Amino acid sequence: MLEIRNIYKTFNPGTVNEKRALDGLSLTLEDGDFVTVIGGNGAGKSTLLNAIAGTWMVDAGQIIIDGIDVTRLPEFKRAQYLGRVFQDPMTGTAATMGIEENLALAKRRGRRRTLRPGIRKSERDEYKELLKTLGLGLEERLTSKVGLLSGGQRQALTLLMATLKKPKLLLLDEHTAALDPKTAAKVLETTEMIVNKNHLTTLMITHNMRDAIAHGNRLIMLMEGNIILDIRGEEKKKLTVEDLLHKFEEASGGDVLDDKAILG
Repeated sequence: MLEIRNIYKTFNPGTVNEKRALDGLSLTLEDGDFVTVIGGNGAGKSTLLNAIAGTWMVDAGQIIIDGIDVTRLPEFKRAQYLGRVFQDPMTGTAATMGIEENLALAKRRGRRRTLRPGIRKSERDEYKELLKTLGLGLEERLTSKVGLLSGGQRQALTLLMATLKKPKLLLLDEHTAALDPKTAAKVLETTEMIVNKNHLTTLMITHNMRDAIAHGNRLIMLMEGNIILDIRGEEKKKLTVEDLLHKFEEASGGDVLDDKAILG
């Protein structure tokens, strides 16, 4: 579903601030893979997602989504293949519009606009059923302004919006980092439910090693713009934080003592 071939990205080339964020990175995701991504500050995690989304064009290499080469497509043209949830719960929704209006915008993504009534009763019923799956009571608040929702409620709604059209690839950019631990756990539970229900190919950046181990069928670790660990299957199921730290130490040749040290 996703094939990344030897991509490079350097910021501020030829200056004292030159930074190579991606250094010949290659990665293949099969249909239905749920891959968690970890690594220290500056490892290239967000740059990787932005390169896939087209926010930043890569300097070299190829990005292929479901057999389509999107390497030179602008961000708005790649959007038809992607769903994305950002770290900030305020991003990805229209705060001054109602819940049902936000869902309607997501449902109409990529369609031609018409002068027909905005939201039909059948749509409203569909949205209610979708919102019920979140277990947050939002199905009774369809007309509530999204700006009035809590961070967790808003992030859960953004997940629904990002997956309403069943994208070929779902990108989650530390989407629980701004939430308190209890709310983050609920949003992750919701994420797992939506991804499994819709069999979505997913790439999830997280700053939490336990979450990276607990979710998905595959874990990759980035360092200096490349993948230094790729763990999947039974090996991932049996993985512990201590195992992961040891593997990182072996792969990087560094002396890492704890979660904070590895993730900055």
